[in-house]
Amino acid sequence: MSKGSRNGQRHSRSERTNRRKPELGYYLIVTDTEGTERVYFNGLRDSIKPQIGDKLIIKVVETKNKNLIKEAKNFLSELPQYAEPWIVFDRDKVENFDSIIENAMNSNIGVAWSNPCIEIWFQAYFGKMPNYQNSTICCREFAKEFQKLFDQEYDKADGRLYLKLSSKGNEEEAIQIAESKIKEHFDNGKYKPSEMVPATTIYQLVDEIKNKV
Repeated sequence: MSKGSRNGQRHSRSERTNRRKPELGYYLIVTDTEGTERVYFNGLRDSIKPQIGDKLIIKVVETKNKNLIKEAKNFLSELPQYAEPWIVFDRDKVENFDSIIENAMNSNIGVAWSNPCIEIWFQAYFGKMPNYQNSTICCREFAKEFQKLFDQEYDKADGRLYLKLSSKGNEEEAIQIAESKIKEHFDNGKYKPSEMVPATTIYQLVDEIKNKV
């Protein structure tokens, strides 16, 4: 598996010959959580909808991590040929983390993973990606940060989560931080996503969607 594949990057556009890809289209995001990823990406969708109307559609589907790839393929069979499939999930305690990512890449499915959890991506909005080694610590410390910034408790199912992160954070800087962290892991000889902590490739999906606007 190449370094590009190991960090969760997508295959090149030339490799994705089985689907027509217009400038704007349909994103299918399959996630294994009960709320956080869904509310975040729904918030992203709603934030850009006024600019593009209904030309870009983001559909978020929840399922168990072992079914991520299967569900993506099932829904793709019912969607237009230009649909862009991604799976979004955390390292947390997923034992087959690396193999899920590799299998998705081999199936031309983009992967937006976070290690240890999506809150490490949220931290990047505020200019840092701390060295949190597990999801419990990561969520706890981000909740403290969130409390200080917004004077309210962090709710993983908050429908305004994306708006709040964007209002007091810097998304462009977050993308740069996340990309630099991946490069840092490569430079240190770490190529498996399970070895890269903290790290996330959610920035790739966010950047791709925003660049469509």
